[in-house]
Amino acid sequence: MTVAASSNVRVLGSTTAESSRVLTREALAFVGRLHAEFADRRLDLLRTRADRWKAIQSGTASLTFATSGPALGAWRVAPAPKDLDDRRVEITGPAERKMMINALNSGASVFMADLEDALSPTWQNVVDGQGALMDAVRRSLTFASPEGKQYRLNERLATLVVRPRGWHLDESHVHIGGRPASASLFDFGLYFFHNAREAAGRGSGPYFYLPKLESHLEARLWNDVFNFAQDAVGIPRGTIRATTLVETIYAAFEMEEILYELRDHASGLNAGRWDYLFSLIKVFRARPEFVLPDRAQVTMAVPFMRAYAQRLVQICHRHGAHAIGGMAAFVPSRRDEEVNALALKKVREDKDRESADGFDGTWVAHPDLVPVAREVFGRVLGDQPHQKANLRDDVRVTSNQLLDVNIEGGEVTAGGVRLNVDVALQYLDAWLRGTGAVAIHNLMEDAATAEISRSQLWQWIAHGVAVDGSGTMSAYTYRRVREDVVSELRTTAPEGSRLDDAAALLDELVLGEWQDFLTLPGYKLLQ
Repeated sequence: MTVAASSNVRVLGSTTAESSRVLTREALAFVGRLHAEFADRRLDLLRTRADRWKAIQSGTASLTFATSGPALGAWRVAPAPKDLDDRRVEITGPAERKMMINALNSGASVFMADLEDALSPTWQNVVDGQGALMDAVRRSLTFASPEGKQYRLNERLATLVVRPRGWHLDESHVHIGGRPASASLFDFGLYFFHNAREAAGRGSGPYFYLPKLESHLEARLWNDVFNFAQDAVGIPRGTIRATTLVETIYAAFEMEEILYELRDHASGLNAGRWDYLFSLIKVFRARPEFVLPDRAQVTMAVPFMRAYAQRLVQICHRHGAHAIGGMAAFVPSRRDEEVNALALKKVREDKDRESADGFDGTWVAHPDLVPVAREVFGRVLGDQPHQKANLRDDVRVTSNQLLDVNIEGGEVTAGGVRLNVDVALQYLDAWLRGTGAVAIHNLMEDAATAEISRSQLWQWIAHGVAVDGSGTMSAYTYRRVREDVVSELRTTAPEGSRLDDAAALLDELVLGEWQDFLTLPGYKLLQ
């Protein structure tokens, strides 16, 4: 399929089930206008990312909190619209019909439909996901399983929020001005063009989650995109609402500035745990004091993660924004009640801590966890939609607390090495086959989990860390474990498995030069 929306926009991807109504000439022309206005700024900011990292590595720059500026003053974000005021339980999942219906019907307050980490960005997934979103906004979304089971939306639904892909990603199936489109502008532009007026007319609005921001300037770019888009279709500025994921170490130092830039469109901040840890490793990968132990030991209860979470609540509530907690990724077992009981106990403890810390809501990955999270937050919130009045004036977080990753008793174990290899391989195999949300060992995993898994393996090899009294981590250790895990996974590999491609990609990510995102080399294998 090669379609010219104008002399400047060309679609190179093949025809999908939803192409004709998603990739209209008018919609693509709108994406082209966004690209013409903002693509160069986006590329400049990506170059700024690289320059900032180099400055930190050379010691000519450091991560510190701002000491002055308008963002530190007395201002408030725009009041939350009615359907985004109570966010006590949010469920997430890919923009795929069946999972969207189950999530919207789950009883959660909000559903984040993901075009990013939980969606493998095949051309079909990206385009058909947009079609499913159009139907969700219009409440006409249906799905029929191969077995003939029918799925339909209930009368009462979660509020729909959409996560586009991050600034760093391209959409290579669409060229604008002879170069690949920004995946962020493509995802946002199509959803906004098709649905902004419709959602607003139904008493809701075009609501978004913004991933992987690294600075307030990147937030400012999003804010300018929002104003341009609203003006272009003739809806009031401020109709858009956006929640920013604080999932980079840079953003942790600029939470207040990011909220300030988005204040007329901001709905809050969210604590994105796995990507946050991945970012910390990425930025400080050359420094041995930032080596993390097994990821299972890096819980939200360890000191530096507690500091990050409590600072997020404090800043949100200082400016009238929602603070949304992290993910409960557990997928209940249909066969093992002992596993369920232990996992649900941990989920409750996690949500008890979040609600006590002042969070206004939390994330879950499975509909069966919605009642658990709702019960926990209900005990604290009662009939109130949030707890923004809890200003957390007692919190005093320093930059050293955010950067002191020492965990008492933390260690790298042989089991942790194997788990990282196993999860990364299983996830990459599924991702290459077009599935971006994958249940592995009773946890719903997305690209963020694969990122932390592969980055830890790279970090442990780079620093030759001690492994559980069984020697030091090396490329040889990794290869031996990887070969063993691949052999084991072959015995249950599904038809069409891409396990060999997954193993080759993981080798590249773990043994080769550092890659900033696994999706960059991985995307080439999806073509």
